[in-house]
Amino acid sequence: MTTYGLLVFDGAEELDFAGPWEVFTASSMIRDDADTAVLVAERPDPVRCAKGMRVVPDHTLDEHPDLDVVLVPGGWGARTTQPGNPAVTGWIARTAESASWVLGVCTGAFLLHAAGPARGRRVATHWKYEDALAALGDVTVVRDARYVVDGSLVTSQGVSAGIDSALWLVGRLHGRDHARAVRRYIQYEPAPPYLADEPLARDE
Repeated sequence: MTTYGLLVFDGAEELDFAGPWEVFTASSMIRDDADTAVLVAERPDPVRCAKGMRVVPDHTLDEHPDLDVVLVPGGWGARTTQPGNPAVTGWIARTAESASWVLGVCTGAFLLHAAGPARGRRVATHWKYEDALAALGDVTVVRDARYVVDGSLVTSQGVSAGIDSALWLVGRLHGRDHARAVRRYIQYEPAPPYLADEPLARDE
């Protein structure tokens, strides 16, 4: 059984945690509901995310099951308010020590840097903030990879790259064939419109 804990906070980027949530819960479903995914926040109140979505956490920082995987999303809160919040950074530092894996999505790398797990590591983050993260020091920013694995720390570039890193992780935990089954179930076969010259769907 794998227990995934996804941190949420005011200003968290929605897809940074909702994309991996879909991967983790689909993975659990395929495994006959063997795993658990929970949202964790500082307080039990609804959290207003970066684009206005409101989510209700399952647990607080002081009350949650033991976590095998901790996910830290990005968003403006991860760059501004939360790095100076000792309740959150302290929780990340403590939980990272006992978790098997720590995932950072997008600018969640800033919060992981403030909390400690990203210090001295190779990490990825959103392209717009790579220089700012590198300027903090004690971190190597990898600029040409969707996600980066450095020991038990997995970080990814912006937003949708978190889905890639989550799929990699369920493959590491439960096998590549399982990860392929999850990818097929959620129909994750990126083919963005306007990427190529020819349209991928008819606009009628």
